[in-house]
Formats: sequence, C-alpha cells, structure tokens
Amino acid sequence: MHVNAKRVAFGGLMLALTILCMVLGSVIESNTLFLLAAASYFVGIVIRETGMMTGLAFYLGAVLLGFLLAPNKLYVVSFSAMGFYILGIEFTWRQLGRSTKKINRKALLWAVKYVIFNLLYVPGLFFFQELLFGRSLPAVWMIGAVAAGQIALWIYDRAYEYVQKHIWGKFRGRLFS
Repeated sequence: MHVNAKRVAFGGLMLALTILCMVLGSVIESNTLFLLAAASYFVGIVIRETGMMTGLAFYLGAVLLGFLLAPNKLYVVSFSAMGFYILGIEFTWRQLGRSTKKINRKALLWAVKYVIFNLLYVPGLFFFQELLFGRSLPAVWMIGAVAAGQIALWIYDRAYEYVQKHIWGKFRGRLFS
C-alpha cells in the first residue's frame, strides 16, 4: 500500500506540473514550444520511475485533462504528439534492452525515433498546412519544413536525454532520498 501511495502521489504531482506547463504555454506565447516540450518530458519521467503501464495511464490522463483545462486545444494536440513520441521511444528502448540479439541498438533506436516522429509529423504537416501556415505552401517550402522538422527532432531528443540524465537525475536524488 505504501509503495502505491507514493506512485499515486508522484503521478499526481507530475500531472499537475504537466498541465501547468500546457496552460502556461497558452499564456506565455513566446515560450510555447519550450513549455510543451517540458510537459512531454514528464511523460518520460513517469515511465522511467513507475513503469510503462503507469506512464501510459499518465499520458492518457494528461491529454484528457489538458483538453478539459488548457485554453488552447491545439497546444494539447501538440503535447499529445510529443508525449506519444516519448511513449514510443521509451517502449522501444525497453524492448531493445530485453533483446539478446547482437544488433546495433543505438542505430536501431535512432531509426525508430525518426520513424515514429515522421509518422506523426509528415501527415500533420501535409494535411494541416492551411491551419499551421495559413495557406498552402509550395513544394520547395514543404521539403524545407520536413527537413527543419528532422533537425528539430534531433534538438528535442537531445534535450530530452539531457533532462533525463542531468536535471531529473539531480532532482530524483533529492526527491527519493
């Protein structure tokens, strides 16, 4: 019972911080992507601390609560895509860790990261370009947007790894000591 109460309290605290980041992303327009990325990083923290199933429940709860509380629903959709990406790479990392085959795990993980990202990003870019850009873009600009997305993924993923290793590593030591 004690362990479950800790997990519930931890999940509730992380959920509150996630929703706070989503709402602040609507209020502080200049930091929207930063705050949505920070909100999605909490999905990975919960997965690493409590497990995949609890992380999935946390993610679904954050999306549902975000739709109820966040003023800008488009930001919740963006958060859900970022959170789904985190879910996918954490699941892949766990599956690769269980594999006994001799494979280049790092290269395979990066390949899966780009596949997951592009399955979310490219259709969204093509089907919702009127919503995102206010008009249809020429083919050259769309190719540039796809390329810019690949660079943005690399930056987002490196920031996620940094947060998990350095920032959360320091907080975790203080929080769970």
